[in-house]
Amino acid sequence: MAGIEKVAGAMEVEDQMGQEGQENSVKIYREQLFISKSELARKAGISPATVDRIERGKGCHPETKWKIIRALGLEQSEGGKLFGDDN
Repeated sequence: MAGIEKVAGAMEVEDQMGQEGQENSVKIYREQLFISKSELARKAGISPATVDRIERGKGCHPETKWKIIRALGLEQSEGGKLFGDDN
């Protein structure tokens, strides 16, 4: 029974991270600033693979969203421009 609970718990974490495709404007905003994925990743302190995954609409932790928002020179209150109103 404990094995089933462990799997269910892992599924909840996946759901919380929003692994389903989510609309966001990170790529558009990044390209408007002429910043490469690698440069954004370096400024945000995350991996380029994470930037790529997020730009393809995969979910991420709220802290990762804040890192991207700050790295693009936005205030936290402007995060809706990138990730919609849910952050």
